Amino acid sequence: MKVLVFVKATPVSEQGMVPGPELDQMFAAMGAFNERLVKAGIMKEADGLKPSREGKRITFSDSGATKVIDGPFVETKELVAGYWVWNVKSMAEAVEWARQCPNPMPGEEGVLELRPTYSMEDLEQLTQGPEIAREKRLRKQLTKKKAKKKVKKTRKVVRAKAKK
Repeated sequence: MKVLVFVKATPVSEQGMVPGPELDQMFAAMGAFNERLVKAGIMKEADGLKPSREGKRITFSDSGATKVIDGPFVETKELVAGYWVWNVKSMAEAVEWARQCPNPMPGEEGVLELRPTYSMEDLEQLTQGPEIAREKRLRKQLTKKKAKKKVKKTRKVVRAKAKK
C-alpha cells in the first residue's frame, strides 16, 4: 500500500529555513529517522518544500479557463512543508512509523497527514473503461523507465569505482 505522508506547514516554516542549531538538530533527527525508513524498505521518496511564496496554484473551471495564482497562500494550516512516499502493508503500519517521527517543526506543534493512494485494483472497481488500460500501460512504462535509470546509475558507479 502506497501512503503519502504530508508534513503540514506552520507560520514559521512558511518563513523559510533559517540556519542554526535548531535546524541542525532537526536535520540530524530526521536523517536518522529517514535512515530507519530506508533500511526497513518503507521510504520510497521524500523532500521538503520551499515556502508557498515560491509556489503557484492553477485553478480550473468547467468553461476550460485556467488561472494562475502566485504564492504566498494565506491558509498556512492547509499548506504542506514536506512529504514522504511510503510503501507499507497497512495504514496501521504507516501510523506506527509516523508515531516514531521526530517533531518536524521544532518549537511548534508538528502535524503529519497520512493519505493512502489509489491502487490499480481500486481504480478497476471504479471504472472498467479504456482509461484503465491506458493507466496500466503508463504505470508499466514508468516502472520500466525507473528500472533503466537504476541500471544506468549502477553502471556509472561501477565505472567510477573501476577508474579509481
